[in-house]
Amino acid sequence: MPNLINKVELRNLQIEDYKELKKSMIESYPEMVNSYWKENHIEKLLALFPEGQLVIVADGVVVGSALSILVTEDFAFKTKNYKTITGNYTFSTHNPKGEVLYGIDVFINPKYRGLRLGRRLYDSRKELCEQLNLKSIIFAGRIPSYGKYASEINPKQYIHKVKRKEIYDPVLSFQLSNDFHEVRVLKNYLEGDIESQEYAVLLEWNNVYYEDNPRLINTEKSIVRLGLIQWQMRSLGNLEALFEQTEFFVDTVSGYGSDFALFPELFIAPLMADYNHLSEAEAIKELAKYTDAIRKKMQEFAISYNINIITGSMPYLEDGHVYNVGFLCRRDGTQEMYRKIHITPNEIFYWGITGGDTIQTFDTDCGKIGIVICYDVEFPEISRLMADEGMNILFVPFLTDTQNGYTRVKHCAQARAIENECYVAIAGCVGNLPKVNNMDIQYAQSAVFTPSDFAFPSNGIKAETTANTEMTLIVDVDINLLKELHEHGSVRTMKDRRHDLYQLKKIK
Repeated sequence: MPNLINKVELRNLQIEDYKELKKSMIESYPEMVNSYWKENHIEKLLALFPEGQLVIVADGVVVGSALSILVTEDFAFKTKNYKTITGNYTFSTHNPKGEVLYGIDVFINPKYRGLRLGRRLYDSRKELCEQLNLKSIIFAGRIPSYGKYASEINPKQYIHKVKRKEIYDPVLSFQLSNDFHEVRVLKNYLEGDIESQEYAVLLEWNNVYYEDNPRLINTEKSIVRLGLIQWQMRSLGNLEALFEQTEFFVDTVSGYGSDFALFPELFIAPLMADYNHLSEAEAIKELAKYTDAIRKKMQEFAISYNINIITGSMPYLEDGHVYNVGFLCRRDGTQEMYRKIHITPNEIFYWGITGGDTIQTFDTDCGKIGIVICYDVEFPEISRLMADEGMNILFVPFLTDTQNGYTRVKHCAQARAIENECYVAIAGCVGNLPKVNNMDIQYAQSAVFTPSDFAFPSNGIKAETTANTEMTLIVDVDINLLKELHEHGSVRTMKDRRHDLYQLKKIK
């Protein structure tokens, strides 16, 4: 390694660099005589795909390079040797419409190793892959230390030992540390590669930002704005009064450009005051008579205010059973129902609520979401199944009367955010309802929780309201941060599960 470098530059390769490029290649592959690219090869690559050819220049000297072509994913996975992938070194296999960046060479002059210059080349390749909206980077990596172990173990065992750091391979160890994963072993890949016994490992890096058939309009958002309503329980004279207060909050959060409005569980309970002379079970059935009208009004608000509304929850009477349900009212006018699955002892005893039996996610213009009502968030299996379906945001309308109950909801919601690598938004009611039995007091502090990694708040709380105060909470969440977390997080809970030991699946 040189004692001092004054300037390092990463840029695109130019034909004028060839003389220095050749010298560095020869010094990089001393064990492979005449393995350097000829000038006509470089000219061809620059003519076909100039942006894919990179060099590292130290103090004006080319000390490393990364060369690439574009191919289809199918071709990259099926091709078994270097000569075929390069079109017998003519690069006729380059396909401008290919969705994969195929790395045909990368090297750093031995005199300049140890400065992480190779990592710069790989990072630049990844940036190029993202800029060109390519699906992945694929290439076959040599395993130059395998020759030392070939008489003892096969290539598959060798790869396993390299992954476990029992063996160091100067190429494969580096690739794995750069977030590439192995696809399969290739035999007779590079003729004359004695060190690797002509074996190679097909490796892949996935572009988490890749969009298949990207759209110019109606694209799925990466930054999603959430509007949470911390609803003050108050006496309401009639249904119109409820609509007036509801519209006020929808207008408020939509005025800030929110993509979602989240209402709490059973926020319509003040309408039960007229039925307080009845038993709790009969009063909840009377309240259920308002549900269809509220759903229709929420659909109207969703369209007129251009916002997706999660309606909290309300009682719903079906075949003689009372369910605790809510609706996702999309801004395009469509709607879907969700039902509370786990019913608390209080709900069963006083209201005779029946639990729903459907676990589902919902597609929106902001990606896939999940919705669970209050007690459901305390059961990790539900949200894990939703996460397996691609959920990015979990919405939790809740209603808790004491701080004990709220603590259960809060901490379980935070756990769901961490274990499922998603955002969790909770919204609850505050205040008192002295004229409604079984709804006397409320305690809430609405919030948005995040996973716990460097890209997120250190305490896992994106934002939260003042406890027990009527207010709204407007929060932006970045879906791209979740994509990066899934692939490159400090820990990867979704990927690191031991499916060989346990599995989780829906029964119905």
